[in-house]
Amino acid sequence: MVTTPSLDTQATRVTVRGDRLLADITRLAAIGGRLDGGVDRVAGSAADLAARDWLGARIAEAGCVTWRDPTGNIFGRAPGGRDPWLLAGSHTDTVPGGGRLDGAYGVLAALETLRALHESGHPAARCLEIVSFWDEEGAAPTSTGGLTGSTAFCASDHVKRVAAFLEPHIEQGPRMEAAGFDLAVVDGIVGIDRHTVVVTGETNHAGTTPTDRRADAGRAAARILIAVRDVAAEADPSMVANVGCVEVLPGAPNVVPGEARLVVEFRAATRAALDLAAARLAARAEEAAREERCTAAVTPLSSKPESRFDPALRDLLGRTCADLGVPTTSMVSFAGHDAGVLSRHVPTAMLFVPSTGGVSHAPAEHTPDRQLVLGCQALLDTVVAWYQTRGERQ
Repeated sequence: MVTTPSLDTQATRVTVRGDRLLADITRLAAIGGRLDGGVDRVAGSAADLAARDWLGARIAEAGCVTWRDPTGNIFGRAPGGRDPWLLAGSHTDTVPGGGRLDGAYGVLAALETLRALHESGHPAARCLEIVSFWDEEGAAPTSTGGLTGSTAFCASDHVKRVAAFLEPHIEQGPRMEAAGFDLAVVDGIVGIDRHTVVVTGETNHAGTTPTDRRADAGRAAARILIAVRDVAAEADPSMVANVGCVEVLPGAPNVVPGEARLVVEFRAATRAALDLAAARLAARAEEAAREERCTAAVTPLSSKPESRFDPALRDLLGRTCADLGVPTTSMVSFAGHDAGVLSRHVPTAMLFVPSTGGVSHAPAEHTPDRQLVLGCQALLDTVVAWYQTRGERQ
């Protein structure tokens, strides 16, 4: 457990410039901005490349050093700094028609933290490195599935010079706002398992085949789809599940489907819960198919492991949030983030601010200005506390 040194007194404490942070959020949102308030800045697009150029220019304007690596990740640090670095940031690419905060907030909060520390001459500026990772979203047709920049970074020699990683982010869900929390320390990221369910029945004429003689793969698949939510709740009450892909074949209105396919996704914080859901899905699929005179096969499609963040760094972040005197909680992220990749290589923590109405990946994505500034200040205070703690250890 890290013992957090006392932060600077209020008289000498470095504070972020909220007006500058909010102005940067507005300026970045204009790059790829849409008339409906959304943002089109898919990785590799002209807007995405322009945003990266803009970010590099803002870092340089602050009197800091900036560069990009071969993957396209953008970095910045104060002149005269030295490793090991405390890395902070997120990503600036978006999904099509996305919001102005997802990813971008974390990058700009890191930028404002670096600027404020550098301008004040605080020595913690010399240990901070900021980053905007390439293609977190995986929304481009040529994407390999997202988290591209952070994955490449963790395979490079650069990661060996990083001591820890902090990622500020919007929650992208409704839990914080509903409970009245301004800040949240993230415990980890859920694992995500996907399964393909194939139901095989008998193709036949829909007009002449009596109902009680049918082996209707579509009807069996519908029963499995309805059961998915119950399967998740039985495995773990906090688990979420989704069936977003459904196909019946041959796909004609006058033909009883002889085959049906579903893709089922489960998200949970533990491997045990995901494994239990998979087993129960297979059992329910077999039962539903048998009762409809069909067969069912459930096959794993993909699996992303759950991430647990560093306890000491989480504790440090939690203490600095508590020092701000605002309602703070801890929670698990149900969305994937670059922090999940970094956590397998260096001590990692995440900080959430609320999302209004739980809306994200949409033009209505929003967080009140007060909470955006508050989260940035919490990041800065954590950087200072981390620097002080490292100094004590040395």
